[in-house]
Amino acid sequence: MTNHDPDAALLAKAETLTEALPYLQRYAGKTFVVKYGGHAMGDPERQRDFAEDMVLLKAVGINPVVVHGGGPQIGAMLKRLGVESQFVNGLRVTDRETAQIAEMVLAGSINKEIVSWISAAGGRAVGISGKDAGLVIAEKIQGREADPLKGIERHVDLGFVGEPVSVDPRLIESLCADGIIPVIAPVGIGLDGHTYNINADTMAGAIAARLGASRFFLLTDVAGVLDKQGELMTDLNPARIAELRADGTISGGMIPKLETCVSAVEAGVDAAVILDGRVPHGMLLEIFTKQGAGTLVRR
Repeated sequence: MTNHDPDAALLAKAETLTEALPYLQRYAGKTFVVKYGGHAMGDPERQRDFAEDMVLLKAVGINPVVVHGGGPQIGAMLKRLGVESQFVNGLRVTDRETAQIAEMVLAGSINKEIVSWISAAGGRAVGISGKDAGLVIAEKIQGREADPLKGIERHVDLGFVGEPVSVDPRLIESLCADGIIPVIAPVGIGLDGHTYNINADTMAGAIAARLGASRFFLLTDVAGVLDKQGELMTDLNPARIAELRADGTISGGMIPKLETCVSAVEAGVDAAVILDGRVPHGMLLEIFTKQGAGTLVRR
């Protein structure tokens, strides 16, 4: 007599799909903005995972919008060309030559590479930058750094480094409506006609806020926000973040990431998520399972 009971692994797959059902229903038609960067960009397997995740989201009726970084790749190209880099508070001082190289790397090679991964995974993607159709208008950032001699802060000219002052979402909305995944390089144009390099986290947060995104994902190189025992904190709000910052639990590079998340949720994004981009299909775990996989920030 043959056994017609399904195998346990197949049952587990079916259970996973049924667990995802309420989330699929909740997010159908919604927009997710995903900031993609860090070391996850340099690993071919993670690249494929990421592209498959974007194609899957689109296939189930969610509109993913990708904003990517590229600091390490810009650094490598500048080094190859013999151009020295100087940083102030984590921002690269960007003269005209550096700005041109950064735009070439961001809006050229990295942007089109991500588009090709999504195409290879069966999706349709279009690579753009903030300069296209007036998507992002930027203005020059006034840099500040501590003066070690006088013990006060002083102004530093960062060159062509900007921040978004306005976002026109119409190009993104029409691409999404046509079944296309927009892939956006963090470069904008100023009212002065200059091209500005923009921090990718900041640019993604501004786009998420303007689109009224349901979720804003910051894919990074850490698991999320960890408490003093090294355990992942899965749910935070702005008041709790302020407490954790005051007692030193949150420090270093996590501070600007959380500031970006808080700005996004205060500007109308339903929730922001800091997530480890190195975890295979971590975004799908975060979106479609009860336990999640990163730190969620909501109002």
